[in-house]
Amino acid sequence: MNTPDLLEQGIAALGIAVTQPQKEALLHYLSLLAKWNRVYNLTAVREASQMVSHHLLDSLAVLPHLPCKRLLDVGSGGGLPGIVLAIMRQDLQVVSVEAVDKKCSFQTQVKIALGLKNFTVKHARVENLGDDQGYDGIISRAFSDLAQFASLTQALVATKGYLYAMKGVYPLDEIARLPEGFAVDRVIKLEVPGLGAERHLVIIQRH
Repeated sequence: MNTPDLLEQGIAALGIAVTQPQKEALLHYLSLLAKWNRVYNLTAVREASQMVSHHLLDSLAVLPHLPCKRLLDVGSGGGLPGIVLAIMRQDLQVVSVEAVDKKCSFQTQVKIALGLKNFTVKHARVENLGDDQGYDGIISRAFSDLAQFASLTQALVATKGYLYAMKGVYPLDEIARLPEGFAVDRVIKLEVPGLGAERHLVIIQRH
């Protein structure tokens, strides 16, 4: 099955409404990711079919669970899930913070190529990122530990804001180690078409 058909099938399985321009933008992003990946090693996933499930559909699966208006994507690498979410929600202001220069360069190129006015790239480490407004949502696929994620972003999340941690298996031990001031609001089991692995979205509220 070709890439557009895999995406179409996956979107149908997720039950998400996606316009034709959004589908075209997602596929354009995927083609840029595959092209740049040959030189810059943005992702370990090489096969186009796997990129659809592991990157596009995995990012789309969290879309219904993000009520926020201002979202920080921490350590987004090749722009995941931030770029996908910015494509899907023009009302969502997405800021991507990434410490690796070549990955920031790629994300900037995608922003230009797709005309993503609601997407901003910042080359920095998250602990050095200042923001007076605070984000009502902070998301990441990159952190291996929830406590570290909470600790490094606590100065950036707005009061009563949420952290969204995209995880594999249910992270029971990590939840138990969350720092004071953070509590799990809920954990949503995600069904990502074609992934063949457990996925959970851990939603953590700052009190």
